Amino acid sequence: MTDRYRVERAFWLFCTGETISSFGSSFTLFALPLLVFRLTGSALNLGLSMAAETLPYLLFGLLIGAWVDRVNRKRLMIVVDLLQALTIASIPAVYALGSLSVWWLYAVGFVSATLKIGFEASQFALMPALVSKEELVTANGRLQASFSTAQLIGPLLAGALLFVLPLPALLLVDAATFLVSASALVLMRVQMLAAGAPVPHSVRQDVGEGLRYVWRHPVLRTISLMTPLMNFLTVSTTAQLVLLATVAYHAQNAQIGFLYAAGSLGIVCFSLLAGPLRKRWSFSQVGMVALLLFGLLLLVLGFIPWYWGAVAVWGSSQGVEQLFNLSAMSIRQAIVPAHLLGRAQSVALVLGYSSIPLGALVGGFVLQQVGVSHVALVYGAIGVLIVLGALLFSCTALGHAERYLPQAGNPQEVKARQAAQEDEALVLSRR
Repeated sequence: MTDRYRVERAFWLFCTGETISSFGSSFTLFALPLLVFRLTGSALNLGLSMAAETLPYLLFGLLIGAWVDRVNRKRLMIVVDLLQALTIASIPAVYALGSLSVWWLYAVGFVSATLKIGFEASQFALMPALVSKEELVTANGRLQASFSTAQLIGPLLAGALLFVLPLPALLLVDAATFLVSASALVLMRVQMLAAGAPVPHSVRQDVGEGLRYVWRHPVLRTISLMTPLMNFLTVSTTAQLVLLATVAYHAQNAQIGFLYAAGSLGIVCFSLLAGPLRKRWSFSQVGMVALLLFGLLLLVLGFIPWYWGAVAVWGSSQGVEQLFNLSAMSIRQAIVPAHLLGRAQSVALVLGYSSIPLGALVGGFVLQQVGVSHVALVYGAIGVLIVLGALLFSCTALGHAERYLPQAGNPQEVKARQAAQEDEALVLSRR
């Protein structure tokens, strides 16, 4: 068995396990906000739920990212999957005891998000070792497409199962798929370790190194400034989706499931388009146009009076947003040295998520003040602000990010990066 075969086998095992896990997570994505809304009937509580799920990134993200670059990433992901299964399964268990409250839902969201940080940082660091820089957009797009296909089916099935199961019981599906993900990781027979890094002295120094690298790089710095602003604006579009469907379109459970599924379908389609689009246009052209279209589609959503039109526009908006995210993620993976990938990802997560709790709370508060009947207009206003942001940031280094790729820079930097990626791939291929 060749080293390359082992790496390819590891990639497909990982992809399969995470696709199944994404299917289960779509049940939680559908059920958790619906549970919060049924318990409270409040837009503000929906915002609080989103804040609870994003606060861990701000509190722990940098430390976890530095830690990921120091440990066996495969073992870390297995442990995270097992702990996630227990955490999610606690909701139906507490419900069966008759003690489920909104505060328990907040706590589960907080713990689950904390665990997710370590998994996301490890996954981000894996991809550049398995594919070349030129294939990153295509590989990330295919991976995301497989995840989103599972998330497309999940909400539809979840909505149908509500005819025979209580809402909290749906979360048992997610708990079970975390066990499948852990099993796939065990079968990979690889050691996902950080490669090419100097012997660490302290977590604090590692965190500082990651922060300095991101801040000194024009493209990474621009992404780090733009992402919190965009997330502040867009978080309410996800947090209040149940409210939009219920109030603006009088949607029932199954129709809400269709709305979530439309978002996943849009992500699948545009994720598969990411590779062909990248071959024709640059990272920056694809990413910034996608962000502009995302804002325009949200603006249109604010004025659509019928449900099925909203389904189509929402699905398209989620697809182009994912296209922007894939472009930004791939350009970061192409720029950052292998031994800094975990920390660079944690910095991006912390800065990106830092504004989400405030954005979720502000969005909920605004809706409480203007009245929930105006929720569609709030979506339209958010779209206008995103369009303005896209135009502004297209004039920065992100608008011509290709100039900052290693191939266009110092030849010694290119050589060092290639050597680090080869070392990483070699480590991944060993038992």
